[in-house]
This record gives sequence, structure tokens and C-alpha cells, in this order.
Amino acid sequence: MAPVAASFDTVFWETRAGKQVPRAFFMDLEPTVIDGIRTGKYRSLFHPEQLVSGKEDAANNYARGHYSVGSEMIDLVLERIRKLAKPCGGLQGFLIFRSFGGGTGSGFTSLLMEQLSIHYGRKTKLEFCVYPAPRISTAVVEPYNSVLTTHSTMEHSDCTFMVDNEALYDICHHQLGIERPSYTSINRLVGQVVSSITASLRFEGPLNVDLIEFQTNLVPYPRIHFPMTAFAPIVAAEKAYHKAFSVSDITTACFESSNQLVKCDPRLGQYMACCLLYRGDVVPKDVNAAIAAMKSRQSIQFVDWCPTGFKVGINNHPPTMLPGGHLAKVQRTVCLLSNTTAVVEAWARLDHKFDLMYAKKAFLHWYIREGMEEWEFSEAREDLAALERDYEELGPSLRYDDKNEY
Repeated sequence: MAPVAASFDTVFWETRAGKQVPRAFFMDLEPTVIDGIRTGKYRSLFHPEQLVSGKEDAANNYARGHYSVGSEMIDLVLERIRKLAKPCGGLQGFLIFRSFGGGTGSGFTSLLMEQLSIHYGRKTKLEFCVYPAPRISTAVVEPYNSVLTTHSTMEHSDCTFMVDNEALYDICHHQLGIERPSYTSINRLVGQVVSSITASLRFEGPLNVDLIEFQTNLVPYPRIHFPMTAFAPIVAAEKAYHKAFSVSDITTACFESSNQLVKCDPRLGQYMACCLLYRGDVVPKDVNAAIAAMKSRQSIQFVDWCPTGFKVGINNHPPTMLPGGHLAKVQRTVCLLSNTTAVVEAWARLDHKFDLMYAKKAFLHWYIREGMEEWEFSEAREDLAALERDYEELGPSLRYDDKNEY
């Protein structure tokens, strides 16, 4: 029982009554989403203090989340996080889930991360961010919010794993056969990726990877901390019995754009580092053979200054799927975290949309009204331009133009 108990302790803590409570904290500036958790089927999991919501939302406005509305909530949020962190025997860091495009996700989270850096110093901060999709948008001002939050969290985030809704919808629709994917469908897919990344923190394994190891192996320079995520196999429950997935098969699938959780073509750039996280019935011999086969492919190019390229994690604890879900239960899975110069395409696409609006000063008055100044937009955009140049200096990549848009 010892390994299982240890795995529980990583993400749960035990109350005096013997109940296991997740080490999780949920926050939104408006009550609707949090109320859904308070009244949903998982409500008994969480202590009421772990669910915090305001009365006035950020209205898709970075400035409201960071300055006016968000500043009124930050002290309460920090106090609740302190209460959660206090019982930890050895706090490794924080996993932060948010969107780039929303007001709370962009504005309040950047304010929170600044405060976490002050109060918790060098503790690791890994982000899972919903990045603006090329064609699907939930807010007109997404480009503003995304550029502003990327700039303000650049020095506070250690590693930012990006996913976008369009890529997730496509996977659910084309590979899982879901005619109309719901947020539940795409969240379960993201949940499998997060589960793979945290498996080594929760279970014993021959080649485990902790939070700091992710940074060490994936981030060659502090600003270049935006790996792409991919997952395999993604197979519908009804098709599982007709397919066998070897270690080689799932490794190959991970490098295909159809299995990526962000819309970006890896063939347009070069890899700086790859982290392959295997779960289930996997042995090192098969992994080594699969990696050797991938290295021999012309389509997978590494920058010349990083010849080794691959970091491997193996955890023998098999992946678990939710009963009644669309994903099939399989013997083994792999999650690929890859830092590639191709991601500059996503930044260029975002910057282009920002420029179209900012050239006309469209929607700017909503931000100015909440306490921002125009120079903050220019400064953030210059920082993103510098980020594009940083990626281009590290290895050749295809420049973005209007014709390249998905």
C-alpha cells in the first residue's frame, strides 16, 4: 500500500475526518462556472474554501482582470493558496490552468503569477494554457488579451504547455468520431495529457520525471518556454478491439500533426528538445528502438546545437480512462512535449491579428477605462516581436503570411 499512499499524498491531503481532498484551487471573477462545480457531481470532493468566485466578471478584458476587478480579489486568493500550500511536506511548485483569451485567464492570472513569484520565490510554475485557435474564437479581443498576458507572465512562468480548442475539436471529431464535441469531451482529452505529465509525481516508475526535470530538459533559454503537446494513441472506444498499438506505433503517431493539441505544423521548424512520457506496458528497449527510428526520418529535424534531443520518462502504471467516455482504454500511451521553432508560426499568427486591431486602435478604450495606458500595448507587442526573433535565431522556420493561415 505504501506506493499508492505516496501517490495520493502528491495531489490529495487527508482531513482529520479521514477524507481525501484534492490539493486544488478554483477561481473565477464571476460565479457561473464555479457555481457549476459547487452544485455538480464532484462537489463533495472539494472544501468550500477551495472554490472562490467574484460577483463581477472580467468581461473578456485583461485590464479588468489585472487591475480593477482582479486587484480586489487577489489577497483572498493568495490567502486560500497559502492555506493549501502550508500542509505540503515538500512543495515542488504550481500547475496553473487558464486561457489566454479571457479576462480572468489573461489578466487575473498574470497578477496571480507575479504574486506567486514574490511569495514562493523559485518554486516551479508550469502552465497549461488554452491558446487562441486560428479560426475558432470566443472573444473579439482575444489577440489583445493574449499578447498582454504573454508579455506580463514571460518572466514568471517556467514552462507553458499550449493547447488550442480548434486542434482539440478536430481530434474529437475526426479521431474519436464525436459529431458535436462538448467542453467535457475536450477537457477529458486535456486531462489525459495532464495525467501523463503528472504520473511520475504520483506513481513509482523506472524512469520518472519531476517538475524541475521538465524545465531542465525542455527549456534551452528562459524565454523559449512554450512546448507543444501531443498524445497517442487517440482511439475511439468502439475501435479499440480492432487495433494494436506498439511502442513504435504510438511514438510515430505523436509526431503527426493530427495528434497535436495545438494547430501548428512541426515540419516548418526544427526541434530543440523532446520529452516523451510513456505510460503502461512499456520497456526501455522498445523505446530506444522507436526513438532511433524517429531520428532517421527526414521530416524530424533537430537544431544543430542540440544533437541528443530526447528526454524519456517511463511509468508502468497503466493509463486510466473515464467509464462511459469516448477514449478507449489502452495498454500504453505516450505524451510528447516538444520545444520546436515551428511554434513561431502560432505567435506570428497572433501578432498579425493584434496588429490589425491595434492599427485602428479598435476596442482600446475599454482597456484605458480600466486603468491601462496605451504604451503597455506597444511594450507587450514589442516583446512578442522579440520572442518571434528569438525563435528564428535558434533555427530556421517558415515565416508566417496570410497564405499560411489554417
